[in-house]
Amino acid sequence: MVPQGRRKLEQHLAAMLDEGEDVPLSPRVRALVVDMRAEWRELDRRIGAFDDEFAARARSDEAARRLATIPGIGVLNATALVAAIGTGEAFRRGRDLAAWLGLVPRQASTGGRAKLLGISKRGNKYLRKLLIHGARSVLRPLSRSATPLGAWLRGLLARAHVNTAVVALANKLARIAWAVLSRARTFNGGAVTGA
Repeated sequence: MVPQGRRKLEQHLAAMLDEGEDVPLSPRVRALVVDMRAEWRELDRRIGAFDDEFAARARSDEAARRLATIPGIGVLNATALVAAIGTGEAFRRGRDLAAWLGLVPRQASTGGRAKLLGISKRGNKYLRKLLIHGARSVLRPLSRSATPLGAWLRGLLARAHVNTAVVALANKLARIAWAVLSRARTFNGGAVTGA
């Protein structure tokens, strides 16, 4: 039985290739496994190089550097947001950005009564996925923090499912990101440049 998980699989393959192991491998299978492990290491090296490139771009871009200070928005999210929305001037407010990303509830209304359904899932799937994963990664630490955002999350988690809270937090992160970008657009080093 092959173990699950990257680290366990790597350990299992290394043990299989040891000569003292009870798993008999033909020379051809052994060569294939060695070749695949070398390819795996090369892919890891290339992924690491791309990660370093993203980090360097985020450090050199002022907007991405500011976005990366928001909990749940790392280097990848920051560079993707800056590439997609720039300074956010295409959106009048943060809710418009969240709606563009598909992070707001769909509405079904009849007889003047609106019913909120699941998220609309319209807009940029990639950015929505990044923000949701970022929100999921910081949900627990933020909900334990003694901040207004932590209090809001604790209240939300008390009345809603955790996945609903994750999407609501992703929505809030998108709004915060828009605010950070729009404030930078409005203020340049303390001097107002335009509204």
